[in-house]
Amino acid sequence: MSVPIARTSLSEEEIQSVLRPLRSGWLVQGPEVREFEEKWSAFTGAHHSIAVTSCTTALHLSLAALGFGPGDEAIVPAFTWIATANVVEHLGGKVVFCDIDLNTFNLDVNDAARKITSRTKAILPVHLFGLSAEMDSVIELARRHGLWVVEDAACGFGSTYQGQHVGTLGDTGCFSFHPRKAITTGEGGMITTQSVSLAEKLRRLRDHGAAMTDLQRHMGARPYLLADHPDAGYNQRMTDLQAALGAAQMGRAQAIIDERRRLAENYDQAFARLAWLKTPGHLPGYGHGYQSYPCLFQPEELSPHAIKRVNARRNEWMDTLQRAGISTRPATHAVHMLAFYRGKYGLKPEDFPMAYAANDCSISLPLFHGMTAEEQQYVVDHVLSYSG
Repeated sequence: MSVPIARTSLSEEEIQSVLRPLRSGWLVQGPEVREFEEKWSAFTGAHHSIAVTSCTTALHLSLAALGFGPGDEAIVPAFTWIATANVVEHLGGKVVFCDIDLNTFNLDVNDAARKITSRTKAILPVHLFGLSAEMDSVIELARRHGLWVVEDAACGFGSTYQGQHVGTLGDTGCFSFHPRKAITTGEGGMITTQSVSLAEKLRRLRDHGAAMTDLQRHMGARPYLLADHPDAGYNQRMTDLQAALGAAQMGRAQAIIDERRRLAENYDQAFARLAWLKTPGHLPGYGHGYQSYPCLFQPEELSPHAIKRVNARRNEWMDTLQRAGISTRPATHAVHMLAFYRGKYGLKPEDFPMAYAANDCSISLPLFHGMTAEEQQYVVDHVLSYSG
């Protein structure tokens, strides 16, 4: 048997939805995009949703719209996908890493507080793998220092914090529709915000800075008049083909979340007695969306001198699983250990010890929509058979 780390599963209705914009002739940022945005707002409780080309562009647009620029600093957790840090660099800012809590893989708010300077303008909490960051503490810290909060909710579909969907707690929330996410449009992203003025600026910036969209202009009384451009914007518009696919999946959004939680619960029960494998944490008031199932491989205590040894054992186990047809991955990477950031800022792995441990000792097991009972049991049996 072969079990991938993830697999896209679309219904025939969802596949057919892409034909609608093809037949209509309206292919970019038209009625399908508007429908997807409306459905996303209804599901998350966001006042405004703005569809864009990726979560990376969502993060970039969010910071740009807020006024982040050259010389500004942003707090970024050291353990996240590289895009969270890259957008700060793209705008001429300085990335200031903070460490994480190894129990949640999310940023350590106390360490973030220690990294704030007079040049800090934003904090980018990441809701990693579908578990919300500790947002009450993040918001309190941001308010105390006058910082913007841009939520990296790339993995946050279906994730809640104290009953509120992530992406609606900070200034903006940024979601991904990459194929490894629960709702996918191939590539694509969404920005959520509760602010009318910020939403208007975001819509302009994604569309070359135009004061109105092509759809608004073509539906108006004088479609032949071009829009004014109050901003020097970007071209980060979602296509109607992508939006049609995303909107179609929203019809079963809750079912997709429920399935992922059921699969995660199966793993939790199967691995409950394994002292060497720490499964995803459960926190009161947090609703986990389980974009993935990240575990911590800990056959011994993860002290600094043991990490390289544990990493070698983890990699050997991943090789064994791969030979059995089971795909695994490190949960994600520690950005401060990657060549660009390591070189530019002169960083060492041990500068952020918890992120270092997560980088070298985490493992994500297969979990995806449409995973069969047989596939999951195959994974469970092979994990339980590990003897070290």
